[in-house]
Amino acid sequence: MNKEKLLTKLGKKVIYQIYPKSFYDSDGDGIGDIRGIIEKIDYLISLHIDMIWFNPFFISPQNDNGYDIADYYNIDPLFGAMADFEELVSKLRVNHIGVMLDMVFNHCSTSHPWFQKALAGNEKYQKYFYIRPSKKDGTLPTNWKSKFGGPAWAKFGNTDKFYLHLYDPTQADLDWHNPDVRKEAANIINFWRKKGVTGFRFDVFNVIGKSEILTDSNGDEKDEKKLYTDTPVVHKYLHELNRASFGQDSEVITVGEMSSTTIANSIEYTNPNNQELSMVFTFHHLKVDYKNGDKWQTIPPDFSKLKNLLFTWQEQLDEGNGWNALFWNNHDQPRALSRFCNTRKYRTQGAQMLATAIQLLRGTPFIYQGEEIGMIDPDYSSIDEYVDIESKNAYHILQKKGFSAHDAFLAVKQKSRDNSRTPMQWTDDKYAGFSTQKPWLTSTNQDTINVVAELKHGEIFKFYQKLITLRKNEPLISDGHIKALLREDKHVFAYSRYLDDSELIVLTNFYDEPASLELPSQYLQCPGTVLLSNYQRILKELPSSIILKPYEALVFKFN
Repeated sequence: MNKEKLLTKLGKKVIYQIYPKSFYDSDGDGIGDIRGIIEKIDYLISLHIDMIWFNPFFISPQNDNGYDIADYYNIDPLFGAMADFEELVSKLRVNHIGVMLDMVFNHCSTSHPWFQKALAGNEKYQKYFYIRPSKKDGTLPTNWKSKFGGPAWAKFGNTDKFYLHLYDPTQADLDWHNPDVRKEAANIINFWRKKGVTGFRFDVFNVIGKSEILTDSNGDEKDEKKLYTDTPVVHKYLHELNRASFGQDSEVITVGEMSSTTIANSIEYTNPNNQELSMVFTFHHLKVDYKNGDKWQTIPPDFSKLKNLLFTWQEQLDEGNGWNALFWNNHDQPRALSRFCNTRKYRTQGAQMLATAIQLLRGTPFIYQGEEIGMIDPDYSSIDEYVDIESKNAYHILQKKGFSAHDAFLAVKQKSRDNSRTPMQWTDDKYAGFSTQKPWLTSTNQDTINVVAELKHGEIFKFYQKLITLRKNEPLISDGHIKALLREDKHVFAYSRYLDDSELIVLTNFYDEPASLELPSQYLQCPGTVLLSNYQRILKELPSSIILKPYEALVFKFN
């Protein structure tokens, strides 16, 4: 595919993320399902999206909300049947909306037949996993830590060996050095391609490249990650998977979740010449409120760091012919609106500003369910209201480190993955119009934030429609290059999008107070048009100095 077609394919697309468990419950069991998504297709159409990424709804024990897969080929009855999925794909296709599925290939559930056969002594399937003896002194095979807390090794049945799990003990890491594992992955993708799936998101894919011989880390968390993150073999396996499956169809869109990755590797993953992925999810910009890199120790967002990260990644991926997925929110992050903005006073303006700042960058925007109506974090008062295994583990680990129960709870309240997993708020009813029964996770602010109210008199959903329309109709947004502006400004995130002789600039104030700024001289007294504003500004040219209102977003195109 040539560069022009690639830009049309990726630059004009907008992808919506649905967390099926929390989108809409059609059968009254408190859990979202596929038929519930079908019932809301008209709502999805009205947003003008091009594709939907669905978090896993494969058969799973649900120890990690579906990311512990026990059967990659079937729909979990919790969410419906294969016939429901086929109907969903068909109805979305008619409305020009593609389907992206979540492929969890770093690990599988310990309930999966592969692991169960390994436990039963089948040597073929034992080679699917990292199964190792203890060291001579009886300690674990390595000193690696699980990302969910505790050791990364668990006892392998009744044997004297252990299996690797970088995440929960019920998620056994698959050994990608085994060609049989790689063939299984390609077969799974090709199965769903035949079902009409045209997009694939690969969960934590850049950690599949562990060495065949595993060694201890020096105890430093960052150094430990380097032992299994972004190793060169990941590129080899991605290219092989591309050729054996999704790369056979030029219309398929892929995105890799790349934990702690680098710019150089991200360019390599997404440069079309390498035939690996369409784009990558990276998370550096969402760690700017981590104290000393610790997710659970929160500080106010470092705005200068946020700007520099976004600018550096944007400009260098542009130079290297790489491509980024653009997002503030997903199922693993607290709501960005709660994280970066004063939602009590400026929820609407804050939501519009954040959307403008991220969606008009170079890349493919992702919108997470509820973002388009300005959903915020739930207001829980007890750890018992949380379901997420990572959050519950963190609550206890923090107390062991000396945090009080109160402070440990506050840390979870700010950073829990459940913050984004609360049910979609359709109405102001007791259960947010999501279900007729108590949901699996509780919503707390649907009385003021819900779809009915937003569509009736809100301004956030309409603003998202305008942003999406702008991307589809304005080549500067879909195809253009990017240049940072006002790098040193303490309040404003600003950039230029340019292509040939055309240019526009994006100005966004990240604070709940006015921000005064002076534009570079080349932009002064140049006639143009306001393409988008959340304060209804009307300008025919840009003045030498501008005072942006709280959370103001302004997009100006030069004639």
